[in-house]
This record gives sequence, C-alpha cells and structure tokens, in this order.
Amino acid sequence: MELRIGKEIEHIHDMVLSMATLTEESVKKAVNAFLKLDMALAHEVVGRDGEINEKELEIDKELFECLALKAPVARDLRFLFSIGKINKDLERIGDHAVNIAQAAINCAGFGSQQISRPEIKLMTDITCKMLSDAINSFITSDTKLALVVLDHDDQVDELNRAINRQVIATVKQDTTSVEAALELLRVSKNLERIADLSTNISEDIIFHAQAKDIKHRKGSV
Repeated sequence: MELRIGKEIEHIHDMVLSMATLTEESVKKAVNAFLKLDMALAHEVVGRDGEINEKELEIDKELFECLALKAPVARDLRFLFSIGKINKDLERIGDHAVNIAQAAINCAGFGSQQISRPEIKLMTDITCKMLSDAINSFITSDTKLALVVLDHDDQVDELNRAINRQVIATVKQDTTSVEAALELLRVSKNLERIADLSTNISEDIIFHAQAKDIKHRKGSV
C-alpha cells in the first residue's frame, strides 16, 4: 500500500509540475506581450488558457481518486492537501496572465509611451521571479526559497500602490489618457494578484514540508 501511494503522489507531483511550467510560461509571455505590445504573443496566451484549465481538472480528478482509494495519512495527506490548493492557485495565475494579455490587446492602438513606466517593468520582474521561486521551491521542497517569495510580497504591493497614485495623477493632467491608464491599472492589479498567489503556493510548500501553517505570520520557520 505504501508503495502504491508513493507512486500516486509522484504522478500527481509531476502533473502539477507540468501545469506550473505552463502557467509560468503564460505569465512571462503575457507581461512581455504588454511591455512590447506584441499582439501575437498576447493572443497565444489567451489561446492556451483552456489547456491550463484542463490540467486543473485532471489534477483534481487524480487527487480525489487518491484520497478516496488510498486513504493517505500524515505527510502524504499534507502533500495532497497542499497540492489541491496549489493546483487552484496555478489555475488562477493562468487567468491573471490572460487578463494581462487581454490588456496588451486592448492597448494595440496606443503608443508604448502611454503604458511605459519603470515601476511596471520592475513589478513584472519581481512578480515573475516570485512565481519562478515558488515553483522551484515546490520542485525541491526548499522552504528557505519559499520564504524568499514571502519576503518580496510587500514590495509588489507597494509598487502597485505607487502605480495607482501615478496613474491617477496622470489622468488628472491629461484626460485623453484614460483608456491607457485603465489598462495599466489592470495589469498592475493582476501582477499584484499573481504575487499573492505565488505567496500562497510558498506557504503551502512550507505547510507540506514542516507541518507548519505560517499564513498571516512573519518570520522564519
């Protein structure tokens, strides 16, 4: 029985890793599509959303069958519990990538100067690194790397607030920039949500590895 559970868990782990890789690619392509106003890249992200959704359903099915038929306990049960949450967070990240890609499509008629802000580039860099680190910590069960992700969340939140302040000030001075401003705010908010979900994934990795729930808490584990 123990060996069968081990094989099931390894299979589910590989399925989630495949989904995580696809989701990370979608996020990177989406932010590049927005920063470069690359319509082909943006449409590619939108078109692949269904693949991420299908993977979520497949993983849910495997999780249910493993829980129902194998009756896992202790660390195995924590793993499956964490995986269920990570699976949903990855699907939501995919949705946010689509939102960013859609913003790029909506900005097709704008000049790049209307959406070009150093804060948004920095925010994309930090958010993509957080997601990458969260996925790598999942692969290696590296709780120290997971904590690094948590440490960067406040920085993304502050950048989101800064972009909001700047956009409001810009619109007050130039009302013709409203449409571009709204898309910039949309991207900023979706990046902030991706960072939050990357934080959630890291917290679940720590829970699985150490049976320690650190949600809403600061400090080392």
